[in-house]
Amino acid sequence: MKLLIFALVCIQLSQCFHKMPLYRGKSVRDILKERGELKRFLETHKYDPASKYQHLFPGYQSEDANEPLVNFMDNFYYGSITIGNPPQSFTVLFDTGSSNLWIPSIFCGSPACENHPRYNPRQSSTFTTNRQSFSIAYGSGSLTGFFGFDTVNVAGISIPQQEFGLSQNEPGTTFYYAKFDGILGLSYPALSAGGATPVFDGMMQNNLVSSPVFSVYLGRQPNSQYGGEVTFGGIDNSLYTGEIVWVPVLQELYWLIPMQGVLLNGQPIFCTQGCQAMVDTGTSLLTAPSEELEQLMQYIGAYQNQYGEYTVNCNAVANLPSMTFVINGVDLTIPASAYIQQSYGQCLVAFEPTYLPAPTRNGPFWILGDVFLREFYSIYDRGNNRMGFAKAA
Repeated sequence: MKLLIFALVCIQLSQCFHKMPLYRGKSVRDILKERGELKRFLETHKYDPASKYQHLFPGYQSEDANEPLVNFMDNFYYGSITIGNPPQSFTVLFDTGSSNLWIPSIFCGSPACENHPRYNPRQSSTFTTNRQSFSIAYGSGSLTGFFGFDTVNVAGISIPQQEFGLSQNEPGTTFYYAKFDGILGLSYPALSAGGATPVFDGMMQNNLVSSPVFSVYLGRQPNSQYGGEVTFGGIDNSLYTGEIVWVPVLQELYWLIPMQGVLLNGQPIFCTQGCQAMVDTGTSLLTAPSEELEQLMQYIGAYQNQYGEYTVNCNAVANLPSMTFVINGVDLTIPASAYIQQSYGQCLVAFEPTYLPAPTRNGPFWILGDVFLREFYSIYDRGNNRMGFAKAA
């Protein structure tokens, strides 16, 4: 009888939500280091990790003149999806900082496309298109193509006639080396280029998930192929401990939330008058306003290496301060070991500067990327326009 009850519970749970396994691969940064090309690449590709949000600020001009996809050079969490009938397989980056799904197509002759699998609409019996073109800005450049409709399968959820982008031009060298083929955006429809329906909205509109919620767990073991999982349609209680801290989303556009402070070893140092943070799985590192970042690097004794990366003495890591982000009045703390990453014998500080103001012009602007999200299970509640955080298991 106990086995029967357990089996029924498992069946019910599988009907409630669907899990998309993530796996880890080398980042573009690591690949370029191995090839001895990183120093020159960084010298010729200056970028602001927040530049993908620059359309919110008409007067803002990014400095990354030639590399629209450079923002993704540190990402290494990917998942597999299929498109079409019969299905064609692709790896994608699940990005809460954008809304479109796009993949390389056979109509793209860019080197980046030729180095990845390309979708062939002629081989799918369910593909249709209205030939509407799209352009997605990543920094100051654009990825261009046209929209199509086909069956998209994500985490075992088959979405009929899901709209997606077929790239025809992918500029830049970053994406050439990327281990993922395309990007699957998980932000709000208002952000979607060309008004395309985002994948999660397609799931909700077709009643394919029981709850308008998805959640993200990122693995912390650097040498493990298991990268974590995205859960569609609910919350997996086995992936976190303690209570969930809920906070409202400031805009139905991005997963943008308010913060009340950033503490070092429990002492208020930054964001003392309040600030805002973007929760972005498409940003690998933590991002701080440039002035605050400079103060932080001085505080922890960091210096820049030959690549311009911030580095600390590995023997001093145990003495570095913890960092606390105050969200809805609750302290969410990450240890120094979370924001220090070992790479080729060096201890790198997993921070980058940004020069953008907060999207609603209310205080400094931070990005809580994968460094933070490895420590906290994140919940994206579209039904209530709120986010949840709990200590990752």
